[in-house]
Amino acid sequence: MTYAITQTCCNDATCVAVCPVNCIHPTPDEPDFGRTEMLYVDPGSCIDCGACADACPVDAIFPVDALTDGQKEYAAVNAAFYEDRAPRPAPEDGPVFHAWGAPSFPRTLPSDFAPIRVAVVGTGPAGMYAAEDLLLHTNAEVTLVDRLPVAGGLVRYGVAPDHPATKRIGDTFARFHTHPRVRMYLGVDVGTDITAEELAAHHDAVVYAVGAAGDRRLGIPGEERTGSVSATAFVAWYNAHPEVAPDAIDLSDVERVVVVGAGNVALDVARILVADPEVLAGTDIADHALAALRASAVREVVLLARRGPEDASCTAPELLALGRLPGVRLVVDDHDPRVWEAVEAAGPRDKAALLRGAVRERVDWSRPPGPERRIVFRFRSAPEEVLDGAVRVTGGAGAEPVEVRAGMVLRAVGYRGLPVAGLPYDESTGTVPHRGGRVEGRPGTYVVGWIKRGPSGGIGANRVCAAETVGALLADAVDGALPAPTGTARAFDRLARGRARHVVDARGLAAIERAERTRGEESGRPRVKLGTVPELVAAARGRRRAAR
Repeated sequence: MTYAITQTCCNDATCVAVCPVNCIHPTPDEPDFGRTEMLYVDPGSCIDCGACADACPVDAIFPVDALTDGQKEYAAVNAAFYEDRAPRPAPEDGPVFHAWGAPSFPRTLPSDFAPIRVAVVGTGPAGMYAAEDLLLHTNAEVTLVDRLPVAGGLVRYGVAPDHPATKRIGDTFARFHTHPRVRMYLGVDVGTDITAEELAAHHDAVVYAVGAAGDRRLGIPGEERTGSVSATAFVAWYNAHPEVAPDAIDLSDVERVVVVGAGNVALDVARILVADPEVLAGTDIADHALAALRASAVREVVLLARRGPEDASCTAPELLALGRLPGVRLVVDDHDPRVWEAVEAAGPRDKAALLRGAVRERVDWSRPPGPERRIVFRFRSAPEEVLDGAVRVTGGAGAEPVEVRAGMVLRAVGYRGLPVAGLPYDESTGTVPHRGGRVEGRPGTYVVGWIKRGPSGGIGANRVCAAETVGALLADAVDGALPAPTGTARAFDRLARGRARHVVDARGLAAIERAERTRGEESGRPRVKLGTVPELVAAARGRRRAAR
């Protein structure tokens, strides 16, 4: 029986590396890699060995005959990917290779090369893939630096709490936190506690993996009104980010929420807003968010998309899952005849086809929502103005704008990278200018992840991104192009601890992990996150701090 990859695929290609018959595509050296929504197992080539399932860091791969009712569609999803991709003949008695060719993960650094010391700024997926690459393929010493007193980045603060399988990739990264060639400095802000120049002076190379912490704006009147919130802040709020206050979101008198956007983040926040709080109580959602959702008046979430369903920016797996939420009705607003025409005309591999099971309804936006919980897609609409208690949106098909009554507006139109102190910055793209990961005009300085390529691609896309950057770094090392550090590792330790108020190392991070899991055990949850810097620091030092 063949295997199939399901919704939680992280696209990092760990499964590709272990497959003995090259039946998982796209591979990292193929043009489609990073452009498809997930990876796919070819049922015609799979030999049912299970190596991919064993290697998968997010438990996304299962035998087809073991798929649950909610996953069975993924057998067809995997098979459909290969319908128009005929295999090419393989060598006699060899495995079947599709037209793209075999996978390749090249690394080059002479085995007798002197150890280099590399600082990685940021402990999210991009930074940790870069660190993993360096630790597994070279004898480099790695200094992990993060401005927060806890590691994880996007995995800890960006993945929705009801996606626990996706969070498991954090366990893969955590094994490198205690690697003998790793030194960890959490709670150290490059640009505030130490400068970029000081960091570079103590290392052969510095890799910045600081992500995209900002959010894109709508650029419409009323965007700054009370009740208009970025999805970036909302996601951080329900994930217990210490820089977002527990009382930042009030849902007690909000019946309808308008979410501007139709990407995966928009779907995440919509799902969390209407999910059963008792189901979320079994996750690591922030305590304050769980309490707010239990007291929430929200019954309807409207997903506002400028384009039609055929161009929805969410992935098919996330859209598929949205239609299976228990007790939640999925609706498509029938305000524009082109919307349902696109749904009906969609082919079996088109995302729009997944909306055929939704309710088709002409919604009266002047009325409050009914008693049932609903998620409503309104395609071919754009916000024109945020009003007091409503949003004015385009009507569609030449109609006049309409006012959608709503107690809250969440803009989920994308993240944006912020300037990095001491580095060049491209205002138009929100990224650091670079060539193949090399920061322009800064020898020995590199970027990886969203600050390098912009806020695109999921967790796994950072693996190939990191491979390119690390490859450039290693090539520069071999060519003698890295500036020689003037400070030692011990000198950097003194500098960081002397400048930063609270430095958390690997031992302190392990103490935080134990404290959160202990709190979780006490309440029947996987963990209860510590949501403030003082709480995190106190836990790192082995002290239990009373909740605020």
